Amino acid sequence: MKLLVAISRFLVGALFIISGLIKLNDPVGFSFKLKDYFAPEVLNLEFLVPYALVIAIFVVIFEVLLGVMVLIGYAKKFTVWSLLLMIVFFTFLTFYSAYFNKVTDCGCFGDAIKLTPWESFTKDIILLVFILILFFGRKYIQPIFSKNINSIVVFASFVVCLAITYHVLQHLPIIDFRPYKIGNNITEGMTVPEDAPKPIFEYDWKFTIDGAEKVITTNGDYPKVDGEFVSVDTREIQAGYEAPIHDFTMEREDKDYTAEFLAEENLIVVIAYNYSMTEKEGYANVRKVTNEAIKKGYKVIGLSASSQAIMEDLSEAYKLNFKFYFCDETTLKTIVRSNPGILELQEGTIMQKLHWNDALQLQLNTLENAKPNLDFDVKRRLDSIAVLDQKYRRLMQASSPEALKELGESMGLSKEEYTGDLMQMQKAVDGSNMAFVEDYFKTKGYPGKSVVGEESSLAAWYVLQHNPDKIETYLPLIKKAAEAGEISKRSAAMMEDRYLMNEGKPQIYGTQGMTFDDERGSFIWPIENPETVNERRAAVGYDETIETYAKTLFGEDFEYKVVSIDDVKQ
Repeated sequence: MKLLVAISRFLVGALFIISGLIKLNDPVGFSFKLKDYFAPEVLNLEFLVPYALVIAIFVVIFEVLLGVMVLIGYAKKFTVWSLLLMIVFFTFLTFYSAYFNKVTDCGCFGDAIKLTPWESFTKDIILLVFILILFFGRKYIQPIFSKNINSIVVFASFVVCLAITYHVLQHLPIIDFRPYKIGNNITEGMTVPEDAPKPIFEYDWKFTIDGAEKVITTNGDYPKVDGEFVSVDTREIQAGYEAPIHDFTMEREDKDYTAEFLAEENLIVVIAYNYSMTEKEGYANVRKVTNEAIKKGYKVIGLSASSQAIMEDLSEAYKLNFKFYFCDETTLKTIVRSNPGILELQEGTIMQKLHWNDALQLQLNTLENAKPNLDFDVKRRLDSIAVLDQKYRRLMQASSPEALKELGESMGLSKEEYTGDLMQMQKAVDGSNMAFVEDYFKTKGYPGKSVVGEESSLAAWYVLQHNPDKIETYLPLIKKAAEAGEISKRSAAMMEDRYLMNEGKPQIYGTQGMTFDDERGSFIWPIENPETVNERRAAVGYDETIETYAKTLFGEDFEYKVVSIDDVKQ
């Protein structure tokens, strides 16, 4: 018995210390796991959800201290009773999770060692045996040091645990066990190898044969039997390969940008997984470091599970100069244990990951396309104008009243607003936007790439395009900006074509098309010297011929034909 107690004492103590320290390295992650257990469909203890982090910290520190105490033989009666009660509770919890398939990962060893529910239950049963040996043989547990030294060791362990807790909460976990650790590539993490094991299923086919029910089990093939099919039950008997990274997306307005951004060099990503729980004081650092990144030539985006309307309000409140895209909340919590947190990606590879407290430590290079003289006040105003420019136009494109309602509510609009006179409201917005843009045109010229960055520089272009009566006045300004590299030559070409079409004249670059619901159908607006239009298109940066572009506009079956102004008039 004395030998069994000694072995159990070492194993239990070591396991509790290791398990506790792994979770202490990431108490925020353990608190997320506790919230899973507190959910209505599991233990239905939702009132504990706000206290999940405090409970997580208490549990893991207590776990480490119990491990230390049993190893050094301190307060053995209290220690063995505590060990027994704790393991009985967690054995029940893991059995409940396994039997009812409620929580698929107990979180016993954080993200370092993943255990299935039944593996967790088996581990707890083994631990329970060792702890029962300690309980019944506690008289053989002798202190290693004197009473005073033992007290000092326990107190020192407590202080070390508090120091680790404070550090990881104010920064990030000391060791990152997750698939989003620095050096990992997100695209590779989402890839399933061609030779990866596939899941194996069994199918229980129920038939009525000669008046009696019979069950035939196969791995998928429909049984060849003479009988009436009743039902089939499917169960997975062997799990297939699951990529370490899944549910990772970058979406905005129903468009998926994941592949585009994961191919981007020099990308800074701000993660704010939930607006209601984000640390507002972190955005001063975020604004400062992201503004610096933009000036140095980096592309900056945000990721959040909160609605676009809410995150736009946050951007306005904290004067952030980047857009937020949607990603699953659980995924964002896994990526970085900070809300907000900051990542640097190079073609999908995580190069830096920082807590908002450490945001100013983000190391940035000055890139070739750096824009040190950006005017962030103008950029922010133009970004807001760009949103307003499409506000009611998006609603006008809704395919049904149900789609209109869903879109309007997602934009944070009232029923009266999204069911009102959308065209009239958009005209009012366009007039207001044009007033700002026109004033800027007259006093400072075109707000191009060097002033507000490439993406924001298009806002003024869109505003002018949606105020066609002003195009003639400011078209020379647009063309001058294109020659200076402040806006793309393609944008200037499209604006010029639009102006010419509105004037009833032939366009130059073939960017404008028309569609009618009658026999006229669809066509590319007449082009001046159509035989050389593709050379002109290439000169301003279009990589599509007029024939290919026409198919892009009107569908693959469309065949481009030259039409004249006289044809249009007829």
